[in-house]
Amino acid sequence: MSIRVAAVSLAVALAVSAATAWLFEISFERAVVLAPALLFGLGLCGAVFVLLGRAAAESIRSARRPRLVLGLILGLVALITLLTILGVELPREGA
Repeated sequence: MSIRVAAVSLAVALAVSAATAWLFEISFERAVVLAPALLFGLGLCGAVFVLLGRAAAESIRSARRPRLVLGLILGLVALITLLTILGVELPREGA
């Protein structure tokens, strides 16, 4: 591994640790200790988003009417966002 790659990796690990320490209000030292797990989880989430994004793009491309499918997806996301902003809660089963 080259020095440049190691330096960039260290900078990313420290940036993620600093962001985690600030976001969750924990000490920076504790966030640095948790850095391997944080980076693994962040990488795993990124891989899942890439995989699902590629699958969605392929599904939309192969649809008979891709604009309709894309419009329905965007409409659903907009509806969920609006209901969340308005504070609407769905009834819970068994509660």
